[in-house]
Amino acid sequence: MHVVVCIKQVPDSAQIRVHPVTNTIMRQGVPTIINPYDLYAVEEALRLRDRHGGTVTVLTMGPPMAEESLRKALTFGADRAVLLTDRFFAGSDTLATSFALASAITAIGERFAPVDIVFTGKQTIDGDTAQVGPGIAKRLGLAQLTYVSRVAALDLAGGTIEVDRRAEGGVQALRTRLPCLVTMLEGTNEIRRGSLPDALRAARAEIVVWSAKDAGIADVTKCGLRGSPTVVKRVFAPTPRAEKATLVDPAGAGAADALIAAMFAARPRLKAELATLVRGY
Repeated sequence: MHVVVCIKQVPDSAQIRVHPVTNTIMRQGVPTIINPYDLYAVEEALRLRDRHGGTVTVLTMGPPMAEESLRKALTFGADRAVLLTDRFFAGSDTLATSFALASAITAIGERFAPVDIVFTGKQTIDGDTAQVGPGIAKRLGLAQLTYVSRVAALDLAGGTIEVDRRAEGGVQALRTRLPCLVTMLEGTNEIRRGSLPDALRAARAEIVVWSAKDAGIADVTKCGLRGSPTVVKRVFAPTPRAEKATLVDPAGAGAADALIAAMFAARPRLKAELATLVRGY
């Protein structure tokens, strides 16, 4: 079994800044981490490998410094790391990113071993679009299992996988054939610490570094800014609310009446608006 996990090195959201002119995230001088949602994907891939055998390859696209996140994934126990880095990838939106990663996954399958499962996190904390995983699946023609909360069963001999998928109103139990792509929800598992031997191996491991050409990308116009139709008009932080919350702490049987009276006192028009709505029904 060969599992590929797509991870992303992202700015620490606690220290993120937005450029006032270009409306892009300012990454210089901001500490970076592995996208937290991707950690659940890494752990799930490692658990499947531990139970069924095989190899886990972690893949990321980014600048050379993204090697740090790959080495971190190796300390958890991943077997191989591939860094997709090239100036042609600069400024990629989700469409261009999914194209580049899908090309790299195809190359990984050809050069190392056929890929059975592709794992990603449900989304990234810097973009929050949740589009790259499904985009990869579409480009590679893979069945996509999104927002997965549990991998219930894996049958390598029969070439099938069963998962629980969180959906509105409940949980869906899905079964599909391999190969497939799975996006993992947060809180689905607990990432391991990693052993000392894995940490030592990660420190001296050779990261596979690929350019666009190495990944088999012939048409670089589909990468980076040239391959990105998305236009960000404006990025801004929410304006802090000026009004402060009012503390109401009534006791006894009249608590509900006191709370309602406080709401009507704070918003005099609310009572009339509610009466209008009631009459409308």
